[in-house]
Amino acid sequence: MQFNEIINAKLSQETDRPLMKKDLFPVSEGLQHYLHNYGRDIKLPMVYKDLLNYRYATSLKDKNGKFTHWENAVYDLKEMEFLKEGLIKTYAILKTEGNLSYIKHLDVERIDFCEFGNSVPFRIRIKNKVNDNYDHYYVKAADASRIYGLELEHLLSPNRITFLHHKNTLVEEHIPGIPGDIFLQDYMKLPETNKIRIAKEFVKFNERCFARLLGDMRSYNFVVDITPDIEDYQYRLRAIDFDQQCYEGKKNLYLPQFYKENFEYVELVLKSLSSEVIEQYQTEERTTMAYRVIASRKQLMELLNIMAHDELSENYKVKILRDELNEHFKNNSFSKCKTMGSIVKRQLKQMLQKHLKQVQGI
Repeated sequence: MQFNEIINAKLSQETDRPLMKKDLFPVSEGLQHYLHNYGRDIKLPMVYKDLLNYRYATSLKDKNGKFTHWENAVYDLKEMEFLKEGLIKTYAILKTEGNLSYIKHLDVERIDFCEFGNSVPFRIRIKNKVNDNYDHYYVKAADASRIYGLELEHLLSPNRITFLHHKNTLVEEHIPGIPGDIFLQDYMKLPETNKIRIAKEFVKFNERCFARLLGDMRSYNFVVDITPDIEDYQYRLRAIDFDQQCYEGKKNLYLPQFYKENFEYVELVLKSLSSEVIEQYQTEERTTMAYRVIASRKQLMELLNIMAHDELSENYKVKILRDELNEHFKNNSFSKCKTMGSIVKRQLKQMLQKHLKQVQGI
């Protein structure tokens, strides 16, 4: 996809936007078996519904005094004591494979929730009582499409993801970084920001999302991870919201370049990179993904074969996406796909097959 084709991406069309809420899809027996085999399905000392018994909630503000989408959940004393034990042990399972020898100096400082999210996530703030350092993790209602999104991110992206599932409860580690919209507001115009590297990373991020059909990557649904390098900074764009993994029917919803919230990133690409350089970065990302596919081929195929049999969207969206991808690639390779999972499998083959052959031939 050429960026110069979407110079008017800032113009919004409501029919081309994803739904703010979608239904949760249950974890199938096949997916649960996969999660168990790969250490993702582990018995937890608490479940999502335990967190729903809060007494009241208060709105949370950010460091600048502005209201956020998050609220602080307040529990009765007895209920909070019960939750603290379970949440601290869950944190130990997530971080140290259940080693409880380190939990005596840990405490639950705060429990927040966000009704804005599809899974109404709870954000747990764990505090180290010795040095006041803190960390976060999330407890969410399990959603099969989100789990597939997390696992595909783990297998196909440069990022590794830690998450656990148990009895329709999903526990995820916090993904650090500066939210994409905040980066535009507070960091993009700083003199030390390397705009060419940001443009490069947006092209690669755009390619990764389209290859595995991860949708709704508006600027507040990904973060910018900044790493100091020898003489400058390196940047990586990381998805943090996986609810829209292969759910929507319109092809453009899987391309971050088409969202008006990302227009400044797109504009930066158009100003900083030539069409030849954009194509180079797209090829680099596909080649790197091909290496990852080879490294995890058995596990990836097992996941995709299970995914192909699961219901992850409405039938009419499957048909729309199937037709649009046929038109996009100018062939009929998606015509036999009956589910979103089978479309993802076909999409990866469509985009990476040539690169897989080149990598294997080296």
